[in-house]
Amino acid sequence: MYKRIKPLSILILFFCVAAGPLKAQQRLEFNSGPLMDKYQDSLIAISESAFKAPNNRDRFDQNAVFIKMLVNALKTPSSFSYPFDSLNRVAILNAPDKSFRIFTWYLPADDGGYRFFGTVQMATKDGKLKLYPLIDQTEFTTDVNAVTTNKNWYGAKYYEIVPVVQTGKLPYYVLLGWKGNNTKTSKKVIDVISFENDQPVFGKAVFEGLRGEPAKNRIVFEYNKLNSMTLTMAKQINMIVFDHLAPFTPDMAGKFEYYASDLSFDAYKIAAGKLKLVENVELKNDPNNMDEFYADPKDKKTKAIKKL
Repeated sequence: MYKRIKPLSILILFFCVAAGPLKAQQRLEFNSGPLMDKYQDSLIAISESAFKAPNNRDRFDQNAVFIKMLVNALKTPSSFSYPFDSLNRVAILNAPDKSFRIFTWYLPADDGGYRFFGTVQMATKDGKLKLYPLIDQTEFTTDVNAVTTNKNWYGAKYYEIVPVVQTGKLPYYVLLGWKGNNTKTSKKVIDVISFENDQPVFGKAVFEGLRGEPAKNRIVFEYNKLNSMTLTMAKQINMIVFDHLAPFTPDMAGKFEYYASDLSFDAYKIAAGKLKLVENVELKNDPNNMDEFYADPKDKKTKAIKKL
């Protein structure tokens, strides 16, 4: 693994902000749009500089500057409603109920791995804004199925959020993310974020298998780095659909650098507050707004579907 650069300073920057929430009435004092535009322009420049830096030290030093500026931007009154829609290196997902949003991004490391960063910005009922830093602890994670907090986050860059409503309970949110990995394999993850006493919790025992196995808290896929993998929410069938990964040959089982899609699809169907595994999902390629994601795996004339 790569050597960490100034992790303590990053923690301090985030926690200082989390300790000082802002009230909604402050947002009405002035129009912060021009100020937020300036913040965004600066954040774009710094994020590009960090991502393209030639080595770990320069990369993570620049990232520390980026984090400090992002924290200052998110402290600005009315920042919760600012979209940051030009900040391309950062994925920003808004909860459909507008209760929070999550920022995630990554940096490549010299050894071919990745380090992930993020924060949860939460709008509370009393009008205060809170930030919860996401501290990537992947390199110290011994159990990928463990439920974690924001302080020992199983890092990923999330690109899709799916709310799941349970009768009589607070909703939880499924997160689909790209995790990268190393020079041989890539990973994707289906994780869950929920809130307990207004604190973010990652992982939840909602992923049910087919053969009576204990429910899992998160799902991690690993496959050959030169290949790609579909993992997306198909709203019209209420399923999270993904490529079925298999080794190139049976003797390569368990060696994930030799895994790729076998052109079949599995899914997790959302039902009764749980995600239930469904194997060999048949996907019809009828004309609709999801066509870019799907193709019939049995149709040899169909080109490969778009991989996320």
